[in-house]
Amino acid sequence: MTQDAPTQPRKAALCILGAMAMLGCIDNFVFRISAEIGLWQMHAVRSVMALILIAGLSALGFGSLRPRRFGPVVIRSALVATSMLLYFGSLAFLPIAQSLAGLFTSPIWVLVVSALALGQPIGPVRIAAVALGFTGTLLVLQPDPANLSLVTLMPVGAGLLYALGALATRRWCLQESTLCLLAGFMAILGLWGVIGLGVLTLFPQAVPDGPDGFLIRGWVPISPLIWGLIAIQAVGSVIGVGLIIKAYQLGETSTVAVLEYAVILFASFFAWLFFSQLLNPLGFFGVALVITAGSLIAIRTARAVA
Repeated sequence: MTQDAPTQPRKAALCILGAMAMLGCIDNFVFRISAEIGLWQMHAVRSVMALILIAGLSALGFGSLRPRRFGPVVIRSALVATSMLLYFGSLAFLPIAQSLAGLFTSPIWVLVVSALALGQPIGPVRIAAVALGFTGTLLVLQPDPANLSLVTLMPVGAGLLYALGALATRRWCLQESTLCLLAGFMAILGLWGVIGLGVLTLFPQAVPDGPDGFLIRGWVPISPLIWGLIAIQAVGSVIGVGLIIKAYQLGETSTVAVLEYAVILFASFFAWLFFSQLLNPLGFFGVALVITAGSLIAIRTARAVA
């Protein structure tokens, strides 16, 4: 924020909490969507819907779709889109709070990558926060070495790629418009969907019924209910991301970043309301540790650059 644009913490808090409530609600629909169609079809259809909406917003004057630097936008979009591919893929198999806890290891990954790859110094508090977050992640995921699968690790991989996307945004894409970055993200995610559908068309698989077939199900007829849920997902994601961006424009970065963790609470509430889905006490304790670690990192990082 500049001196000419003072912060508005109350409006920023309302924007980010509204965004987290929106995303925490609509992401629960993926579990229902996964019972009928596949991950790849969902992203292909959802991205087309979202891109039409984004193009409409651009036509109304809300921002340009033309990137200033094409290459960095593509790389950033690919990182974030692949992150969301892993995150959404995990929602069919894991409780949403578990998936979100893995995704929200991203501040920890940002710190680790910044220290190891970029040579940025970090103090003892942030080192302790990384250890705390790692412990919390293990408590949430509760991996069984005898039954460890890639699905269990998908949310953590999503967190790593999301962190790399955040670093790319800060270093390469600060001058790009919001709609340009959002369109790039949705276009790459839709491209992933088309590629996945193409592979499954060439190499069809024996697909289990229900959510178990989410990752390997090709194109299937879409029921009116699923059309509606995907449309809600597309509109809700565009609104949610728009509110997030507005919150960061209105408020202090460290405060807004901490409030983003409210999505875990909103998502857990809606998961319980819609599907009676609930983490065990140890998992909730792990979520608390991840939130604490991410909050410490956000606050200390903000002080370091102030």
